[in-house]
Amino acid sequence: MQNTLDGLMDTTVVQVRDVPEHVVAILKARAEARGQSLAVYLRDLLTEEAARPSIEDVMTNIAAREPVDYSIEDLRSFIRDGR
Repeated sequence: MQNTLDGLMDTTVVQVRDVPEHVVAILKARAEARGQSLAVYLRDLLTEEAARPSIEDVMTNIAAREPVDYSIEDLRSFIRDGR
């Protein structure tokens, strides 16, 4: 089912089955603490999760970087400097 949320985006309904009751209770409490409905809270969580890169993308990005050369003295210096 497609509809428009505030005219800004296409949306669809997502249904999650078999969520333990204690998990739902925790999520409801967190939503309430933020002054949000459970639906809004969960939509925000899903949107944040979708905005994050996948671990595969992160690892690919790291692998594509130039290697960093350092010596044992560099490491000692980092430790002394609290880095």
